[in-house]
Amino acid sequence: MGYKNDVIFLLWSSHYFKIHVRITPMKRKNIQEILVDLNDRIDAITDINAKVVIKVLLNLIEHLTQELDTLEETNEKLHDEINRLKGEQGKPNVRPQADKKDISSEKDRKPKKKKKAKSKNKKNKIVINRTVKCAINQERLPDDAIFKGYQSVVIQDLDIKTDNIKFRKEVYYSPSMRKTFIAHLPKGYQGEFGPNIKALILSLHSDSKMTEPAIVNFLAIHGIRISAATVSRIITDHHELFHQEKADIVQAGLPSTIYQQMDDTSARVNGRNHYTHILCNEYYTAYFTRPRKDRLTVLEILSQNLLTFCFNESAYALMEQMGLPNRAIEQLRAFKIRKIMNRQEVDVLVKKIFPDPDKHHKNRHIILEASGIVAYQRSSHAVPLLLTDDAPQFKQITGMLALCWIHGGRHYKKLDPMCSRHIKKREEFVEKYWDFYHKLLNYKQSPTPVVAKKLRNEFRLFFSQKTGYDQLDERIQRTYLKADSLLFVLKYPEIPLHNNAAELGARVQARYRDISFQTKNKKGTEAKDTFMTIVATAKKLGVNAFLYIKDRVSQQFEMPALADLVAAHNSS
Repeated sequence: MGYKNDVIFLLWSSHYFKIHVRITPMKRKNIQEILVDLNDRIDAITDINAKVVIKVLLNLIEHLTQELDTLEETNEKLHDEINRLKGEQGKPNVRPQADKKDISSEKDRKPKKKKKAKSKNKKNKIVINRTVKCAINQERLPDDAIFKGYQSVVIQDLDIKTDNIKFRKEVYYSPSMRKTFIAHLPKGYQGEFGPNIKALILSLHSDSKMTEPAIVNFLAIHGIRISAATVSRIITDHHELFHQEKADIVQAGLPSTIYQQMDDTSARVNGRNHYTHILCNEYYTAYFTRPRKDRLTVLEILSQNLLTFCFNESAYALMEQMGLPNRAIEQLRAFKIRKIMNRQEVDVLVKKIFPDPDKHHKNRHIILEASGIVAYQRSSHAVPLLLTDDAPQFKQITGMLALCWIHGGRHYKKLDPMCSRHIKKREEFVEKYWDFYHKLLNYKQSPTPVVAKKLRNEFRLFFSQKTGYDQLDERIQRTYLKADSLLFVLKYPEIPLHNNAAELGARVQARYRDISFQTKNKKGTEAKDTFMTIVATAKKLGVNAFLYIKDRVSQQFEMPALADLVAAHNSS
């Protein structure tokens, strides 16, 4: 049967129903309109067998429609690829229209409250630099006018002007020593440009996401003569101090809470696909751009580039679970490894088992991942709990893996049922899903063992229901199987229910891609990660990022280090 052109019409009376097939080209919208009447009358059917058959057929329609959509999408991609291989032009990569299916949960997950009037206390946060009195022309006033004080009006303004300095350095010469002595410039005034311009360039690029040509143009408008190459060097070169600050932030941030959040998004480095990993909690956000996004990369980031490998029974059991052949495991056991190894030592060991470098790539990776995971979990700096989405690279890394409720909710929004009956079932379930989410939010405010037990039982009951919409029921069952990862908040109320902090961090990298398609080398990539880390962390701590960067560039060091502010929240 050609399901694209054939539509099943189910008609019935009080004693029977018939199946008619009409062959006519129709779109999803037309099919949905035809099914409305059928969906509305199912509950009125008295014949139990007929009702069961109809419900089965409706689920079959949903399944085949979804399968058809997938096949059409695959067929279109294959067709485009064939055209490209033939030297023709494929379908252009056009940005999706605004009416594309919205899977955002922003409205659903927010409590239904009355809109509050916007706060008008913005003026209280404005720093007043000067006060000017505005006088009235006394001649225009009547004779009986009495002075009643002042009415204040705050107007924000900015005065951008150059502060070019000619330094006259004293020079002395000692004939006896045959040596010239020259006075030093003040701290921060190395090169042709002062700390204010350097800090401004770094802030405009990393915080305001301004392109290098735009920065050159902005400075030129205000009287600064600077080349694009110089701006590029200020952004990327000689930032060892800031790189160390980033490392200190991560070192302070990892033990600052019981949990860490992670996510990743795409990046480009010199024409090659990379991934920018986001590691964060409520006090800091750090960025790491790497060629891959596997578990070894995640371990490397969490261990702060001190990745080690352990070979014991736990590691061998994990290797077996990951699918490593027993023969390879026995070969590893035969070496009787007793010490913690580094990457170079493990590579030598793996080469003895798999000498051909072009074969057994998967097995090599399993050995590295399993031994790396066990070594990390045994280390003193291991993170107890990781909060992420359900991506495979985050699994088994830590003893506890908490999942994001918002990611879970998106799966239900992605369901696109044809039948109005199923649409209603999905909408009812989604509404109750977010009601339960709000109960968990309330629990976080005042957690008790009694409420925790009640919510756990409510979860099991809610996510074990059967709606009759098969695709929805399959998705509910998948959520049910992840109960432990979704309900860690009942044991640790301080952890968030979602991974929004990491996703918002990923958006920073996405916006960076808008102004800079790629970084060209390791130096530029590290500079990008470092300054995004400093800016994002400063915002979380309520620190002015521009003033902080300026304080470091000028070598004043009057502001406390961001790492010290993060460490002040250390939960250990």
